Amino acid sequence: MTTSALTTPTADRRPPALGGFSPTVLLIEMRRVLRNRRTLLFTMVMPAVFFLLFGLPQRGETLPNGRQVLAWIMVSLAVYGAMVATTSAGAAVATERALGWSRQLRLTPLHPAAYVATKVATAMVLGLVAVVIEFAVGAAAGVRLPVSVWLLAGAAAWLGSLVFAALGLLIGYLGPAENVMQFMGPVLALLAMFGGLFLPVEMLPDVMQRIAQFTPVWGGGNWPARR
Repeated sequence: MTTSALTTPTADRRPPALGGFSPTVLLIEMRRVLRNRRTLLFTMVMPAVFFLLFGLPQRGETLPNGRQVLAWIMVSLAVYGAMVATTSAGAAVATERALGWSRQLRLTPLHPAAYVATKVATAMVLGLVAVVIEFAVGAAAGVRLPVSVWLLAGAAAWLGSLVFAALGLLIGYLGPAENVMQFMGPVLALLAMFGGLFLPVEMLPDVMQRIAQFTPVWGGGNWPARR
């Protein structure tokens, strides 16, 4: 009788819907990420400050192909901000592994796929916020573009950052917590440089222009700005 009473609840237990993925868990994760001051500084504040420092002195100037310098800088820094935001959010799993939180979650009904989906969704929300902030600062500083270009550039910058959310997760699972962003920071800077985010691709040597087309930032940082 005692055995039956103990085993009946277990037999009736069902796994949670969607493996445990829920808006509530996502909201809690977002709040945790947004409380990290370092994350906010590098993903939200610094790209906007760089835009004001390097963009405003060139207001009204155009590139050789006729594009606005101010608009190009805004789109490039929006892509870079989304890159850093999604990578850092994905790489947060390294910290959770070091603290033993990932091991603790294995004792819950949360499915590993739902855990990864929550991390990716958090990273993408953070990347979207970075793009919106950069575009808001650009609009306030005088960037004027057709509505279609705003939407295309924003969508390209945001959706393109999905690659970096996956990259952050990969490095977060493979690398130690204390070295993840120290390693990813220079990697992202190099990708941005070779992808034409820090300097227009047209001004790079021919070899670097060819290399830029194979980097993951090529589409997001260059194609929308040409429209």
